[in-house]
Amino acid sequence: MESKSRATVAQESLIEKLNLVTVVVKDQEAALDFYTNTLGLEKRADLTPPGAPRWVTVAPKGQDIEISLWQAGSRTEGVPPSHQHAGNGTSWNFQVKDCRKAYAELKARGVKFRTEPVEYPWAIAAAFTDPDGNSFGITQPKAMSPSAWKQ
Repeated sequence: MESKSRATVAQESLIEKLNLVTVVVKDQEAALDFYTNTLGLEKRADLTPPGAPRWVTVAPKGQDIEISLWQAGSRTEGVPPSHQHAGNGTSWNFQVKDCRKAYAELKARGVKFRTEPVEYPWAIAAAFTDPDGNSFGITQPKAMSPSAWKQ
């Protein structure tokens, strides 16, 4: 039996899109306040199914992808060890129209930035953390010319 090329397998992917990212937080209520009132995201879900931990999600308006604000230490079967402690996740980026303006406005709202806006050939970006130490960034993409990658 002939094996399929990587390109063929990629075209046949069953994965359609990314729809949920989990961010582990120390206090769901405080996190919900930060993500909605400080960052300006909208609350999508807030429920507590019987026998299960509270399920809270937020997202930028008009986006399909949601961020689950997972309470650190919530005990449920099959939860990975990374969900036990806040601030252990990977870094996620929010796209903005004007990075420097978004940086100034978010900083004025109390967001703790790790970097000021930095200009790269592909974007202008700044990094921040939420109150639980989870890493995020704001990114203003640039139109890329083929020469931008040449050194």
